[in-house]
Amino acid sequence: MSAPHIWIVSPASARANNGNWQSASRWARFLRTRYRVSISQQWTDGDAAPDLLIALHARRSAPSLDAYAHAYPLRPSILLLTGTDLYRDIQTDASAQQALRQASALVVLQPSGMAALPAPVRAKASVIFQSAPTLRPARPANKRHMDITMVGHLRSEKDPLTFMRAAALVTAPKARLVHIGGALEPALEQAALATAAAHPRYRWLGALPHAATRQRLKRSCLMAITSHMEGGANVIIEAVCSGVPVLASDISGNRGMLGDGYAGYFPPGDAAALARLIDRALAEPDFHSLLRAQCDARAPLFAPAAEQAALLELVDNLLHKSKQGTTS
Repeated sequence: MSAPHIWIVSPASARANNGNWQSASRWARFLRTRYRVSISQQWTDGDAAPDLLIALHARRSAPSLDAYAHAYPLRPSILLLTGTDLYRDIQTDASAQQALRQASALVVLQPSGMAALPAPVRAKASVIFQSAPTLRPARPANKRHMDITMVGHLRSEKDPLTFMRAAALVTAPKARLVHIGGALEPALEQAALATAAAHPRYRWLGALPHAATRQRLKRSCLMAITSHMEGGANVIIEAVCSGVPVLASDISGNRGMLGDGYAGYFPPGDAAALARLIDRALAEPDFHSLLRAQCDARAPLFAPAAEQAALLELVDNLLHKSKQGTTS
């Protein structure tokens, strides 16, 4: 008998190289140890009939989830919720709200995400932290520059303007603010080009392959995440698993990843506060060490084995219940 077939719907493609694609790709790799797995940007009734559907993004995958629920009402489905789902779409978008109801199980990527869900659906939600392989930090002792890296495409939810504005306010002589990410909004692209021209300490590298991005990140002194909304940012995990302290906007999704007592938060949109944190971390070794220690303490949450075990347990249980339901 062949292994059950899992179908993953990811609106983001490999070309997008964003957090949603990294999640879909990693889950496919984990599941292939036990199941047959397909991955595509949508599922329609004309496609092969999987035993379980996993959909990323409530609003964007809603048509696929709806088609699957009508075609195979007794087969299970999982909806993985993104930051824009939790903190925007499920509050206002009818298709996203329907996706919450239709999915057999919901997954949020950090504990704070539970509070954003409507009370009636929380019972079918689980927290699964994402993961990343550990990379040893590689920061030469006598480096000319001390890089503070932001990884995120130029889109409004990521608030790259706060990172750009901080470049004009940082005073540490060796600080260099390096931004990795493709231009998804023309106005933000123009802002990045203008900032780079006006402030040599700011560098925009554009989109880089995932492996190259991780290599740049592990050589950084700090990682900055300035987002207005996050479901559970992959880049936080990759920084933590590379021994790179994080400076994070004080939003629910980042607190769920780094903990309420973390010392590296700044108010969302506050470039001056971010600049002060950068200057302090570079000038005060004890403060940098504190951030590093707090990040290191979170690292076990982001182990690949832990994520894989939680995902396989959820899928196994759903398929088992589905099989019981069809044979009873």
